[in-house]
Amino acid sequence: MSNPLGRRALLGGAAAGAGALATLPLTAGTAAATGRGGGRPGRVRPGADVAQADRWRVLAGQRVGVITNPTGVVQDTLGSVVDAMVGSGRVEVGAVFGPEHGFRGTAQAGESEGTSVDERTGVTVHDAYGADAERFAALYAESGVETVVFDIQDVGARFYTYIWTMYQAMVAAARTGLRFVVLDRPNPVGGRARGPVLRPGFTSGVGLDAIAQAHGMTAGEVARFFDGEFLPRVAGRRIADLEVVRLQGWRADMLYPDTGLPWILPSPNMPSPTTALLYPGTCLFEATNLSEGRGTTLPFELIGAPYVDHRWAEALTRRRLPGVRFREAWFTPTFSKNANQVCGGVQVHVTDADAVDPVALVTHMLVTLRDLYDGFDWRLVGGSSDGGRWMDLLTGSDRFRTQLEAGASADAITAGWRDELRAFDRTRSAYLLYPRSR
Repeated sequence: MSNPLGRRALLGGAAAGAGALATLPLTAGTAAATGRGGGRPGRVRPGADVAQADRWRVLAGQRVGVITNPTGVVQDTLGSVVDAMVGSGRVEVGAVFGPEHGFRGTAQAGESEGTSVDERTGVTVHDAYGADAERFAALYAESGVETVVFDIQDVGARFYTYIWTMYQAMVAAARTGLRFVVLDRPNPVGGRARGPVLRPGFTSGVGLDAIAQAHGMTAGEVARFFDGEFLPRVAGRRIADLEVVRLQGWRADMLYPDTGLPWILPSPNMPSPTTALLYPGTCLFEATNLSEGRGTTLPFELIGAPYVDHRWAEALTRRRLPGVRFREAWFTPTFSKNANQVCGGVQVHVTDADAVDPVALVTHMLVTLRDLYDGFDWRLVGGSSDGGRWMDLLTGSDRFRTQLEAGASADAITAGWRDELRAFDRTRSAYLLYPRSR
């Protein structure tokens, strides 16, 4: 059955649920490296461990403020980089700035931990989630820091908020003349950029400036890109002293399982490298009335809604999309969208991680939904459709949404960002730090 968006009342609300259908057990999530040929993982050393091995000389004589979360660890103990700095007696930590989910990681999506004194170290932890440059500048002055350190595991997607916390912190550092140090970590989905580039008029907390949907850079490379491309315009100057403590042993064509590093959840709904691999695409389901798997054990891998049935998995299988297989799945989210409702849908199984283009993959998934189900809608806000506004913010313009609504094919939609992605690739090349084969 085909029901292009332009010929039906897409935005009229969700269809009736399928509550009479039984919930089937789910199989365990696949590992992102399973399709990589079984080679021995590399041994990669993050920037924090490089700095620790050098007895923290990069921070010597400075009062530092650290932006970090539970992923900011040192490998010898898997303990917090802040604990390691303080315990070394060689680093004066004047403050910690906690991003979304908080310094110790106790808060859910869109939440933070508040400001408090950390029991273990005695350091004041400031709530910096949503902080703009002015707020960061005030926090720097209040805590008397001279150097700002960023150490967070990013996942490589424009709408993952940690890089925008770094962006605001960098703007404040540039304006106040503070030094900025990034303790670098791998991009878990590698160094290839994918998807549309954000356009003017579509900035938000999930995208403050013009980068690709999957930017293909480490946090250190992103910082260099921000400093060279955006700070002269936004802050009026570049950072006087920007330093990246580079990864050792990492190549940009590696995925996270190749690193040999343990996976530490960057946020509560990012439980595995497979989740991170799919997230630059499957996060777009946040903008729809489908569950993106929050409230299940497989967020961003398990997608569905009460109105979806077996036809979606069958239609996706016929498309023979590279690197994945689709399993018909039934599940009941315990919170977030469609909570406590039986949802039909799919589990996305990764069979060849190197072949997966998550943005193109989800474009096909959305086109197929559009053509199969009258109940397919944008997300509800206050009981009514947001008209696709969240999709516009996630994709960086209204082009993706309007093409989808007009009945465009997946190939036509993905072709729309090809030229801007090439231009982004050319621009970012000056800021890249690690060898890459593509």
